[in-house]
Amino acid sequence: MLTSGNSDFWGAHKTGVETGLASFRLLAADLGLGRWRDTASRVSTEMSIKITDSPTGATFAVKIHPRARRDALAGEIGDALKLALTAPPIDGRANDACIEFFAKLLKVPRSSVTIAAGQNSRNKVIRVGGLSAEEVRRRLEAHGDNVP
Repeated sequence: MLTSGNSDFWGAHKTGVETGLASFRLLAADLGLGRWRDTASRVSTEMSIKITDSPTGATFAVKIHPRARRDALAGEIGDALKLALTAPPIDGRANDACIEFFAKLLKVPRSSVTIAAGQNSRNKVIRVGGLSAEEVRRRLEAHGDNVP
């Protein structure tokens, strides 16, 4: 039974909230308001995090969520990536897990990834040596299809 209007494939009537949310998703994508991920259709726009070049490598901001269920990129918060890590924030284990995660994700040696700022904070600045900001963005966006 296929119907038209504000109902879906099965004929269930959509609420005003669902219709409004769908409209917002389209507007956000049209205006380029950061990365909007639609879980139903898996459509995303560009990442909005700020990645800068420096003489020692590319840098970007990260917000860490320690003691998560799994290690994964969990989206964006403002200009920063949100990173969920299973490691606890004790004895530098979350910092080590963060470095290891980005080394694997960006396919660089572990020694190329450092925490430039925020050793004792959830908000960190990550520096990746040997890659330009454009290359880091390209590799993060290539992985972005796996972001929940």
